[in-house]
Amino acid sequence: MKRIDLRSDTVTRPTAAMRAAMASAEVGDDVFGDDPTVNALQEKMADMVGMEAGLFLPSGTQSNLCALMAHCARGDEYIVGQNAHTYKYEGGGAAVLGSIQPQPIENALDGTIPLEKIRAAVKPDDSHFAITRLIALENTIGGMVIPESYMAEVSALAKAHSLGMHLDGARLFNAAVKTQRSAKKICGYFDSVSVCLSKGLGAPAGSVLCGRKPLIKRAQRHRKMLGGGMRQAGILAAAGIYALDHHVDRLQEDHENAMRLAGGLAGINTLTVHMPQTNILFVDVRSADVAALQAYLERNGIITIVGPRTRLVTHLDVDTADVQRVVDVFAAFYAGRVS
Repeated sequence: MKRIDLRSDTVTRPTAAMRAAMASAEVGDDVFGDDPTVNALQEKMADMVGMEAGLFLPSGTQSNLCALMAHCARGDEYIVGQNAHTYKYEGGGAAVLGSIQPQPIENALDGTIPLEKIRAAVKPDDSHFAITRLIALENTIGGMVIPESYMAEVSALAKAHSLGMHLDGARLFNAAVKTQRSAKKICGYFDSVSVCLSKGLGAPAGSVLCGRKPLIKRAQRHRKMLGGGMRQAGILAAAGIYALDHHVDRLQEDHENAMRLAGGLAGINTLTVHMPQTNILFVDVRSADVAALQAYLERNGIITIVGPRTRLVTHLDVDTADVQRVVDVFAAFYAGRVS
């Protein structure tokens, strides 16, 4: 029985063609800057997002942290949504390792941060307060695409207060495919962007941080400090290049499969399905059903984390037949229960 893993798009495995690209990659010592494949990946990503330079890092968490540390000095502050990955899911690294104070603001239901709350959070020039340096947004966030009009408004606010703008674009290309806009257009409102290669794009590891050359130079120093300097990293970078060349447009398949999954599960009266925008679907499950449903799915080869709000993520390793099987297993579970 094929296991269908819906926990995240981070569970994808390299395709045979990606493995071949990795095996044949030309490599050097990236800490010395002479790994040609890493250099090619950095240049390629920077060009795709319309920025001067790129920096290859082992993970999205480290990429975001290096960005925050490059923008902010010790004791500075960044404004961020409470549900944002850089604040909620990265171990408090900005505060613990960067000595940067986060100013979290509750996200609206669409994933944005209300403009008036951002404006109110910017600190005055007073020695009692941390210095506000940066606004950090995320696109997509919880699978939702941030509207371009909103990004333009936040950018204007940031410029009015001389603040930097960072984008956690872990799933940037999902947003680009969904809106049929280029990554360059989306990133035009930001001073830096971190793009993950190991989610929907299907590479085994790595993110690329892009921005202006002086910022990337500062980030490179922080990468070394944080233990992110890699040597013959071209093997991993080759997977990233392959992903950018072959796996961007196919993200549309993941979005369509998420919609198919949502449509199928919506036919089960006991579930409340929140229709997806991209590849991330949320389903409300009755608390009384959580443990039994988790066990039933596992017995049937479906891997996910069931809770009152269950997240299901489609990706490179989930096809339309898999989606139908998931719907059938859910339906079989609920067919034997009182609704």
